[in-house]
Amino acid sequence: MTGLRERQKADRTRRILEAASTLFRAQGYDAVRIEDIAAAAEVSSGTCYNYFSTKGDILLAIVSMEVEEVVEAGESVVADPPPDIAQALDALIRIYYNHSLHYLSKAMWRTAMALSIGAPGTPFSQRYTALDGLLTGQVCALIAALRQRGLAREDFDVQAMGQIIFSSLNQLFMEFVKQDEMALSDLHRSSAAQTAALAMLMRR
Repeated sequence: MTGLRERQKADRTRRILEAASTLFRAQGYDAVRIEDIAAAAEVSSGTCYNYFSTKGDILLAIVSMEVEEVVEAGESVVADPPPDIAQALDALIRIYYNHSLHYLSKAMWRTAMALSIGAPGTPFSQRYTALDGLLTGQVCALIAALRQRGLAREDFDVQAMGQIIFSSLNQLFMEFVKQDEMALSDLHRSSAAQTAALAMLMRR
């Protein structure tokens, strides 16, 4: 019975998040009420409020769902990376970028970033930072795997290099999100150029 209740809760949560994603895209974050999301998800408003206290909580949960899915997808690259540093980094980063607009629009990303930056001490901001840490950790794991295969030099700090690479890809993503006219292909080109430069510093 406990397992059934957990599955039902997971199903309702997923419906709420998918409904919110659709409504936020169509109407804009500010225009949507939690009651609208509950109706679209076919749950009661009380159920929606039991799971999420605010729209910000719902938006963060969508971001979390996005990050968790790309990290899961990225595990295959970490487990069996291409035999070239630049190609390996590019393969992982492309997974991140290509999935970035699956649940969230650029406007939704801007709202999430603004909420995180505007109130750095809130649980929302702390969780958002933790999600960045999850992605940074996977980049570090990829670098460690490349080193284990003898492709990367031994004389640099894996954690520091992973943070540098994530900071680079994150900054490019922020620029992508800020500019509605910037295409995903433009983001990939900019990222590939930076990745190639960083890979040169890491090669044996």
